[in-house]
Amino acid sequence: MRRRPVDIEDEPRVTMTAIAREAGVSVPTVSRVFNGRFDVSPRTRERVEELLRRHGYRRRAARPRESSGLIDLVFNDLDSPWAVEIIRGVESVAHPACVGTVVSAIHRRSDAARQWMENLQARTTDGVILVASDLERPLQAELRRLDVAAVVVDPVGAPVLDAPTIGTTNWAGGLSATEHLLGLGHRRIGFVAGTRRLLSSRARLDGYRAALEAAGIEPEEDLIRQGDFYHESGFEEGGVLLDMADRPTAIFAASDQMAFGVYEAARQRGLRVPDDVSVVGFDDLPQARWSSPPLTTVRQQLVQMGMLAARTVLRLAHGEEIESPRVELATELVIRHSSAPPTR
Repeated sequence: MRRRPVDIEDEPRVTMTAIAREAGVSVPTVSRVFNGRFDVSPRTRERVEELLRRHGYRRRAARPRESSGLIDLVFNDLDSPWAVEIIRGVESVAHPACVGTVVSAIHRRSDAARQWMENLQARTTDGVILVASDLERPLQAELRRLDVAAVVVDPVGAPVLDAPTIGTTNWAGGLSATEHLLGLGHRRIGFVAGTRRLLSSRARLDGYRAALEAAGIEPEEDLIRQGDFYHESGFEEGGVLLDMADRPTAIFAASDQMAFGVYEAARQRGLRVPDDVSVVGFDDLPQARWSSPPLTTVRQQLVQMGMLAARTVLRLAHGEEIESPRVELATELVIRHSSAPPTR
């Protein structure tokens, strides 16, 4: 009886975990080398490729994937003008490319995230853009198993999915906002922080602290309040700061929405912005220029972040190289009329 030729794919092969252990690298690094998807240092790539050859791995010719004409855009929540700006950026790239956008919100609930994953498994997509979304590890593993191109915008914590990330220079933005208030003569500057678990929140707080310390001012913990990026927390925590016997002469809020909440807290106490308290925000949402007074804020390029995320995920879906696995777009301080020298 003739034996059919043995196909290399039929031969038992060592696992990627064993390859990674022998090479002294992570499994995702081996996967990157094997699939040729992301940047790996030449020395590491050479070592891993040698082990792949030794153990019988062969780089398969890339199978052309039929485009679904869809990309998934996933947020934790959609009740924010910030999310709308990201969507605008994604759509400005997807529409001319004849690609539809499926927008989902998982609301930080595991059941909602699992439902989204089930929907994704039931159809095809060209790629996934995760915006400030933290998937549970089993869902991350499932997304990797589906071999779907993924990009993370404004990562929550440590990089997930071994995917490219797109963010903004949050630390520099926090620094420049605080330096602006210091330059006006403020010395008691309150800070309303964003959601604690987000890297962007922690970086803006670190920038605030760094500016104060560089000016020889010890940051006071009583002047730092914990918010969540939304109006209500700006109103509540801004009110706590304004009710202090020795209230701050300026408040830096880590989002424009919280800054608008501080506006209302000041108004209800008969205080005027910026005569009685200067206010600075972060984002430069469209309404910032139309508020009363127009808001001084740190502009992050939200539309551009969405555009870059869409371009990146489409390039990955088409098997094209990307320029960098980590991109941070520059922030810019926009000075309007909500900040002025202290009057007391």
